[in-house]
Amino acid sequence: MSNDIQRIDSNERLSRIVVHGGVVYVAGVTAGDISGDIGAQTRDVLAKIDGYLKTAGTSKSRLLTVQIWLKDIDKDFAGMNQVWGEWADKANMPTRATCEARLARPELLVEIIVSAAI
Repeated sequence: MSNDIQRIDSNERLSRIVVHGGVVYVAGVTAGDISGDIGAQTRDVLAKIDGYLKTAGTSKSRLLTVQIWLKDIDKDFAGMNQVWGEWADKANMPTRATCEARLARPELLVEIIVSAAI
């Protein structure tokens, strides 16, 4: 039944957050301010993810899996990883994959998708 699925911040295209079976799924998150470099955009994305996880009643210490999409993996992997290393809960690291992809707008440098336990 659909009542065991909680959808948060939905529109005609997607739900920003879906909660089901004790797991929080957060849709792809991009930076709000796309004028910055990979470090600035990654910080912005991770701050937004913190907020989405809090809204769903969990936190980064409960992350299960992370998908990171970079516009230019050769150019931006190290910079993104530096910010990731400052943000991530080192005692509770999730599984993670990082790929290069053409993102929705040319100014976007990073998009991150996460899932976390409640």
